[in-house]
Formats: sequence, C-alpha cells, structure tokens
Amino acid sequence: MDDVYFRRIITAVILAVLIILSFFLLKPILLSVIMGFILAFAFTPLYNKIYKVIKSKNISSLLVCSLLIILIVLPLWFLTPILIDQSIKLYLSVQNIDFITPLKNIFPSLLASEEFSVEIGSTLHSFITKATNSLMNSFSQLILNFPNIFLQFMVVFFTFFFVLRDKEKLIAYVQSLLPFSKEVEKKLFKSSKDITSSVIYGQIIVGIVQGIVAGIGFFVFKVPNALLLTLFASLAGVIPIIGPGLVWIPVVIYLFVTGNTVSALGVLIFGLASSIVDNIIKPLFVSKRTTLHPALIIIGMVGGFFLFGVLGFILGPLIIAYLLIVLEIYRNKKSPKIFTK
Repeated sequence: MDDVYFRRIITAVILAVLIILSFFLLKPILLSVIMGFILAFAFTPLYNKIYKVIKSKNISSLLVCSLLIILIVLPLWFLTPILIDQSIKLYLSVQNIDFITPLKNIFPSLLASEEFSVEIGSTLHSFITKATNSLMNSFSQLILNFPNIFLQFMVVFFTFFFVLRDKEKLIAYVQSLLPFSKEVEKKLFKSSKDITSSVIYGQIIVGIVQGIVAGIGFFVFKVPNALLLTLFASLAGVIPIIGPGLVWIPVVIYLFVTGNTVSALGVLIFGLASSIVDNIIKPLFVSKRTTLHPALIIIGMVGGFFLFGVLGFILGPLIIAYLLIVLEIYRNKKSPKIFTK
C-alpha cells in the first residue's frame, strides 16, 4: 500500500514539474498558439465546406491555411507602407494644429476665458502628441522585431493548420482529461462553442466590418489619413457600446467646422450605416440567446488588453465566459441571464 502511495506521489511530482517546465517553454509563443486555435475555430465552417468537396484533410487544411496567409500577408505588404506614411504625416500635422479656434467656434461661452482656452489647447496638444508618438514607436518596434514577429506568425500558421486537420482528435483528447460525465461534457462543449461564436463572430468580426463601412466613407469623401482612421474605427468597432462612432463622429465634426459640409454629410451617412450593421449582420452569425452581456465583454476586453495586449480583446471575454460556464455546470443549473442577453 505504501509502495503504491509513494509511486503516486512521485508521479504527481514529476507531472507537476513537467507541466511547469512546459509552461515556461511555451510561454514566449503561448499567445501565438492560442491565436492559432482561435483562427481555426473561426475558419472551421469554411474548412468543413472544402473538406466535403475534396475529402482530404491535409489538402483542405492547406487550402484554408493558404487563404489565411493571403488575407494577412497581402494587406500587410501593401498597406503597411501607406499606414507608416499616414502616421508620419499625422505626427507632423498635429505639431502645428490649432485646437483652440475650432473649439471656440463650437463652445464660445465655455472657452471665453483666454487662460482656460490656452490650458485646454495645451492639454489636447500634449495628449495627441503622446498618442502619435506611441503610434510611431509601435511601427518602429514592428520593424526592429521583424524576425521575432515572423517566427510568431509561423507558430500561428502551424497551429492553425494542425488544429484544423486534427480538431476531432484534439476534442476527444480534451474530453478524456475532463472529470465530467458525458452529459456534462456535451453541455460544456455546446456552451463553449456558442459563447466563442458570440465573441468571435458577433463581436470581433462584426465590429471590424462596422469599421470598414465607416472607412469606406473616409475614402469616398477623401478624408485625410483615411486608412489610419479606418484602422482605428475597426478597433473601436469591436468594443461594445463604444463602436466606430468614437472615430467617425469627431471626423464629421471636424469636416463641418472646416467648411467641408458635403464630405461631412457623406461621412455621417456611412457612419450611421456602420452603426446599424450590428443589427443586420450579427443575427446571421449568432443566436440572440448566446450573446454575451456587453458589460462582461467590456470588462473582459479591458482586463485582457492589460494582460495579453491586443489579443486580450478576444481572450478576455472568452476567459470570463468559460469561467461562468464551468461555474454554472458545477452548480448544475442553466446559464444565468446575468451574463447573456
């Protein structure tokens, strides 16, 4: 009996040590591996359609992986120089921009005091200068860290390929490790799939589409730095409640103040169109009953951003959602309405 107990202790210690060592081994590429899993989930419907026609897992995964490479590499190849150029122009333009005059035209009574006006202008100038400096530093870091970024992308694509090809085996392996009954496992995987779809399709993809719709307005009406503004609108679009209005509304105000009334009205129309995209496209991808509560999405995104960086916008809400799913399964009750709507 003592022999069996001793062996179990030794096995547990060895397993714990190996798990810790594996974590530190994978830590530098852990986010890339997770990104590969997320992309595999997002592209699974396309993979399934191709697989039905080709009947080869390797070729189907390779085709989808090639498509992903094209979707990522081509825009980066052609758009990065434009983004860098527009960032430099934005950085140079904000150095001499006059914030006081437009604000006085909009809020004459509020900015009647000259000292207060100067203080507001100085604060705005400092904030925007710091923001543009951060943007320029980000592009510089991308160039300097290119070898590291390339290796991270390789990990993403390899993970993406093998998860697409062997997802049934991976799911079976995870199920074999779970300490739940078959019925609970089924509920767990269904709830996880629904919530993951809600976050990835309903929030991330729809938010990016909203930003692109607003961006079309920037390009059509020749707004300066349209590509950079479209990128910001897409990032804002993935955040619940805030949306791309955070970008296009100030652009409309700026165009009105500078006398470009036609352009302002045009961008306004595209901006309003981007705001209703959520009501048109989201129901096509996500069932209403599986939509994660906006408050939890915002909390998860903010916390995820501080912990994981940009990828945290996806991981944060998913981690909170999975925690609540496991808690509800543990309580053996249905998912509470407090985190769905």
